[in-house]
Amino acid sequence: MKNIVIALLIIFKTTICLQSQATTENSGFGFGIRAGVNFQNINGKNAIDNTLKNDLLIGFHGGLTLDIPIAPEFYFQTGLLYSTKGAKNNEEILGQPIKSTISIGYLELPLNFLYKPALGMGHLLLGFGPYVGYGINGSLKYDGNLSSLNGDIKFQNKVNITDPINTTYLRPLDFGANILIGYEFSNKISFQLNAQLGLTKINPEYEGSVNDKTAIKNTGFGLSLGYRLR
Repeated sequence: MKNIVIALLIIFKTTICLQSQATTENSGFGFGIRAGVNFQNINGKNAIDNTLKNDLLIGFHGGLTLDIPIAPEFYFQTGLLYSTKGAKNNEEILGQPIKSTISIGYLELPLNFLYKPALGMGHLLLGFGPYVGYGINGSLKYDGNLSSLNGDIKFQNKVNITDPINTTYLRPLDFGANILIGYEFSNKISFQLNAQLGLTKINPEYEGSVNDKTAIKNTGFGLSLGYRLR
C-alpha cells in the first residue's frame, strides 16, 4: 500500500515539474485546491445474486487539482484527492432492526478531459474521464440481531481460509468514470457538481468459495468548491 501511495505522489509531483518547465509562459496553466461533500453508495449483488439495497452515505473529499492546457479552451485535469466513500443499510430481519455503515477512505487520482469556455465573467467547466483510487483506511459498524461489530477494513485482493473471519475485507484498487459540470468565477473561485460510476468490483476473492456472485462497486456524486492558485 505504501508503495502505491508513494508512486501516486511521485507521478503528481513529476507532472507538476514537467508542466512548470513547459508552460512557464502559458497563463492557461492552473493549479489549485478543491474540497466538498460526497453522497456515496455501494451497488451490486451479494453472494446469492440478490441486488443490494443500500442508502447513501455522506462523506467528503479534498485535495489538489492541476489543469494542463492542451488546446484553446481544452485541458487535461488531474490532481490528488482524499475521498471517503461507502454506504449505509437499515433493514429489519425477523422483527429485529439491523443497521450497518461502511466507510472507505481513498487516495484518488482523477484523469479528466476538461472543456473550459468563457461564459459571462468566468468560465464554464465541463469534463469527463476515468479515475483511479487506492483504499488507505476504512471501517465497518454493524448493530443488530443481538450482535454488534465495530472494526477496521483490511485491504487485500484475496482472502485466504487462514485469514480472520471477523474482519471486513475489500480490494484496495478502485477504478471508474468521472463526469463533471461547474463554473469558475473571475476571482478564481469555482463550484462543481461531479458524478462517479465505479467500473471494477471492490469485493475480494475468497479462497475456496464456489458460485459466489458477489460484485459490489462504488457509485455516487459530490458537490465542491475550489480555488485556483494559478
